[in-house]
Amino acid sequence: MKLLVIYRPDAEYSRGMETFIHDFEHKHEGLGRRMEVLNADSRDGSAMMSIYDIFDHPAILVLQDDGRVIHQWVGKDLPLMDEVAAYFYAAQA
Repeated sequence: MKLLVIYRPDAEYSRGMETFIHDFEHKHEGLGRRMEVLNADSRDGSAMMSIYDIFDHPAILVLQDDGRVIHQWVGKDLPLMDEVAAYFYAAQA
């Protein structure tokens, strides 16, 4: 189980995204779950956006270990942390 976060650190929304990442890691990471954070402008970030057909950022994806998307949120309106956590935990059950 993995949470993939793709965003631009120098964008106007970056502060909110970094707070979300920090708080989510502190509260929900562990037990075989991990978070990967990528810069949308990096080679890896661009590649992941292409693989998952993401055309906007930030993007938050809950992925199975095989890379299959369980759920995704794309755009500047961040989901509630509990909403992301619900998919994060339910996918492993």
